[in-house]
Amino acid sequence: MAGVRVRAPNHAIMSLIRRLALSAAGFVLAGSAAQAATERPVLIELFTSQGCNSCPPADALLGELAQRPGVLALAFHVDYWNGLGWSDPFSSKLATARQNDYAQRLGKRSIYTPQLVVDGAQDAVGSDRAGVTALIDAARRRAATGPTIETTTDETGRRVVRLSGGTAERATVWLAGYDRAHVTPVGRGENGGRTLTEYQVVRSLVRLGDWTGAATQYALPAVEAEGAILFVQPDRPGPMLAAQDVTG
Repeated sequence: MAGVRVRAPNHAIMSLIRRLALSAAGFVLAGSAAQAATERPVLIELFTSQGCNSCPPADALLGELAQRPGVLALAFHVDYWNGLGWSDPFSSKLATARQNDYAQRLGKRSIYTPQLVVDGAQDAVGSDRAGVTALIDAARRRAATGPTIETTTDETGRRVVRLSGGTAERATVWLAGYDRAHVTPVGRGENGGRTLTEYQVVRSLVRLGDWTGAATQYALPAVEAEGAILFVQPDRPGPMLAAQDVTG
């Protein structure tokens, strides 16, 4: 039987195959990075009030954005509108204090409603759909530098949250309790006679502790609200390090 002669592969063809393989691998890695960026949760915080007649459009936009994958939304109702004819039942000094803290972080001379802070680092008028969307998209492209967040139960049956290690940066871990929606007939003030629907209304904000870059675990306290969002905010001005809905 005659032997079969096997032709050696052409070096040019093999080189081309290797280049194509490397390009494909690079495409997969780039795709994975893009997917990771897309999946990075972005926290948006609206500072609003039922006493402000320019706030309802921002409240409606927040409710819409809260339905977007990868967006976590909170509405903080400030109390400095309460003396102008209507007392917002969801307002708190805590919300006003948080907005004042953002004024310092963002270098603002004053506070206003409706203000929407994106990722703890930039702000826009809460009803400015194009501006807010652009800030969210930019935040989702940022590389994740903070800890991953995992919720589980410990040996005693308590719900706990575990933060992985990460960059050595001092930060504060917060837990915000929120209600998904409230409908309120407003009797007086700038929105007198209107019935307002508001979304992601913050009912509590609890400081769980510090995060300094090491793996850490916290017990999750009971929240008297429909949902809860945990977020890790650096002590210096800058973007959120991590955020996750931990509704149990």
